[in-house]
This record gives sequence, C-alpha cells and structure tokens, in this order.
Amino acid sequence: MATINKEDLKREIGDLIWKMATNLVHGGKVSSVQFMDYTLGALFYRFISENITEYCNHLMTEAGVPDADYLHMSDAMAENARNQIVQAKGFFIKPSQLFRNVADGAKNNDELNTTLANNFKAIEESAIGTASEDDVRGLFSNFNTNDAGLGSTVEERNTLLTTLLESVRDLPFTKYMDSGLDVFGICYEHLIKMYALNSGTKGGEFYTPAEVSYLLAQIAAAGRKTVNKVYDPACGSGSLLLNFNLVLGAKNVREGFFGQEINLKTYNLCRMNMFLHNVNYDHFDIQLGDTLLDPKHEMDEPFDAIVSNPPYSVPWAGDSDVTLINDPRFSPAGVLAPKSKADFAFTMHMLSWLSTEGTAAIVEFPGILYRGGAEQKIRKYLVQNNYVDTVIQLPSNLFFGATIATCIIVLKKNKSDNRVCFIDASQEFVHEGNKNKLSPANQERIYKACMAKEEEKHFCHIVTTQDIEAEDYNLSVSTYVEQEDTREAVNIEELNAEIAQIVARQSTLRTQLDAIIKELEEDAA
Repeated sequence: MATINKEDLKREIGDLIWKMATNLVHGGKVSSVQFMDYTLGALFYRFISENITEYCNHLMTEAGVPDADYLHMSDAMAENARNQIVQAKGFFIKPSQLFRNVADGAKNNDELNTTLANNFKAIEESAIGTASEDDVRGLFSNFNTNDAGLGSTVEERNTLLTTLLESVRDLPFTKYMDSGLDVFGICYEHLIKMYALNSGTKGGEFYTPAEVSYLLAQIAAAGRKTVNKVYDPACGSGSLLLNFNLVLGAKNVREGFFGQEINLKTYNLCRMNMFLHNVNYDHFDIQLGDTLLDPKHEMDEPFDAIVSNPPYSVPWAGDSDVTLINDPRFSPAGVLAPKSKADFAFTMHMLSWLSTEGTAAIVEFPGILYRGGAEQKIRKYLVQNNYVDTVIQLPSNLFFGATIATCIIVLKKNKSDNRVCFIDASQEFVHEGNKNKLSPANQERIYKACMAKEEEKHFCHIVTTQDIEAEDYNLSVSTYVEQEDTREAVNIEELNAEIAQIVARQSTLRTQLDAIIKELEEDAA
C-alpha cells in the first residue's frame, strides 16, 4: 500500500477550502472579507458540534450505552449532562442545535437566520458563570445572520446561509482525519490566509505566514523539550502561539497559551483558532485590549517563550502619558519609544515579562535597528545589559501588506557570554506566486545558525557587545555581515594587455588615417 504523503493531503485540503470559499464569495452579494467571517464561523460551528458529539458518544459508550448517538438524542435527555459537558468543553450544545442537524434542515427552515442567531446565543450563554465564560463570550459576534449584506430580504439571507451551511457540511474530511491530520486547523489556516489576502494592506493583522510562525516558535523554544507557557502580546489570529503545538506539542506547554489582541474581530478569530486546534478553554487565555496601556496578563508573567509579530511603527501614547516612564516595563531604558513608533514599546514590554530562562523571538520593522534618538538609547540599554542574543535579516516580501524586508530580534536574559549573532538571511527564500516564502531548507538553515552561533562567511557573523558599542549601537545586520561581492571577477593583467592592444590598433589606424588625409590634400593641391 502506498504511503500517504501528508503534505500532499494538506495541499488537497487547501485546494478544497479555497474552491469552496471562492465559489461562495462569487455566488453571493457580500464582499470577500465579509463572507470570510461567515465561512470561518460556519467551519467553527461544525467543529465544535462534532467535537461535543464525539465527546458525548465516548462518554455514553464508556457507560455501556448501546449505539450511542448524541446527534439524534432528545434535547431533554442531553440536558442531564449539561454541567459535565460545560466543565469539560467550556460550552454546551443541544442536539437540535448541532451544526449537522441545522444544516440538514436548512432548506426547509424559513427562519434559518433566526435559528442560527438563537443557537449561537445559547452556546455562548451556556458558559455564563463558569470558568470558560471569558473564553466563549462573543465567539460568534462576527457571524451576524441578520446582516443586510446577506440579502435585502429574509428569504435572500436564508438562501445564502443555506448554501454556506451545506457547503461546509459537505466538505469531505473523513480521509484526511483518518491520516491523522488536524483537518479543521488546516482549513482554518487556509481561510485566515484568504482573509489576509482579501484584506488589502491590513492583511498582516490577521495572518503571519506559517513558515515564519514556525521559525519563531523554534527559536523561542530554544531547543527545550518543555516551557511553562507561551505569550504573544499582539497575537492576531494566534498562529504564532499555535506553532508551539508543532514544535513542542500542546502538553509540553505546561501552563498554556497566553495572548492579547486589540482588534475585536481578530480577537474572536484567535479564540476560535485555539478551539479549532484542540486547545481546550482551560489551556489558553486570550484577552482583548491595548497591551501597551492596559496589559491583561500581569498575574501570569513571566513567560518562558514569547513570540510576536507586533504592528510596525504604529503610534502610541509615549511621553504624552506621564505615567508610562514610571511603568516597570518601560522605565529600565530611561526613555520611552517615540510616540510615532511603538516598536520598541512592544519590545520592552516583552523583555519585561520574559522569564530569566526564557527566549523571546520578535519580528521587527528594520528601522528600529539603526534609527537615532530614543530608539538608539533603548538599543544601548538592550546591548549594555546583554539582552540581545541574535539579529536575523529576513527576505523582503514575506508578509501580507508589507513588501519591506523585516528582521527578527532574539532576546534572552540568561546569556553565558556577551556574544551577539548576526544572520543575513535576506537571500533565504523561494518565490511563490507574488510573494517570497521560507522553504523548509531556508528555515532549517536560519534556525541552525541561530542555535550554533558559528561563523559562516556572508551569512553569519559573531560579535561582542563592545563591537556593537563601537558602532554606536547600530544593530543592522549589514553592518556586521560582509556582503558577498557578486560582481564578475576581472583579471587585471589580461585587461591591461587587451587595453594595450586596443591602443596599438588605434595608433595604427590613426597613422593610416593621417596618411590618407595627407594624400588627399596633395591631390587637391
């Protein structure tokens, strides 16, 4: 029997979800970005319904119930297990409210939009007063079944909603699940990518390319088998956090996944993403709010691993808020990040909450490596206190909405020496579509260089903090890694001989020309 190639299956799933979603968008009247909300919501609804069904069927089978079938159980009977289900899964769904039952009856339901709205409300309300309340509240707020964008009449809205539910219901997931793939997680990642593609310049808020997320997780794990917890202060849809599932396994992130997100829509996507990747409500804590001004995880720090791709050079309060210079996250540097550029505010926040044994891997806007003023002073603080472990120059055009070449700064508090590693990975990419991408070989080369910290001409160079001080605390990779000269080598001796030949030929031609001119002049006389 031929071996199943999981990468091929992943591509199949991607093609499947792409075709479904684009068909829905092109067949409807709503925008692609708006319809992504509904597609993501429907996929999530199917996932949690199947997840609870599987859990309940297992419970009943273990209890000796023959032919356990939660999907077709009466709501009244299911109510007997409500508390147990909520405690285990974080929410409760009656059998009649399960995705499959609603999708199967959608065509004949003249009040489908109301049915869905009531079901979503009931699911969220089932967590009120329990430990999962904050994790479940508002999960379906992006799925407005009465939005006029779905149609001007209830009939039009229900027609579109029926098409959506049936399309998601008919996704043939069985063979992919049998191969051990995280099918819902893979689908969600593809849809988030589509969301970013269709969101224009704001796409990076929703999605960090998977290969970059994985590289960051690898670097932040720093070769460890376990970490206490993982944190991202600008977590977007959660892709950076969830890559620790791939690098370490969820069980080896002992106390769970922590993140904060300022955008309500993206905050909801992140919590959905956690559930879809089988991270239970008691193993993640995603909060809504402004991390710089209102951090939500002060009681949870420090963190062994921090990964982040914070927004590039966004404005923040800075020195217009007199209390911030006394904030223990920012005060050690003696200066605040400029009001027009919050990059180093995020960096200082992460450093403050990093454990003494931890590693932070942060995607940064390249300007912070060399700009002067307050940012130079913050770099001086980071270097003099030996927190900078590695600086990696990434290729250009990796991220949605940003063609500029970004970089990764790796911070540690437990360095055993004062060496700093600079890696020029600007040429480590393959071209895919209209974007560049880190291939597995590219990722491996960067990661190994980051871990080994060994000299490699034109790629990796090791300096000391004193060397950086001599460069006025400039952290640009190009300052330290010698660029390879790709110009054609020239043999000077051969070139001189060729020039001499040219000069000799010119002299001969000039002599001949002078003779011709003289002859013509004599004839004319």
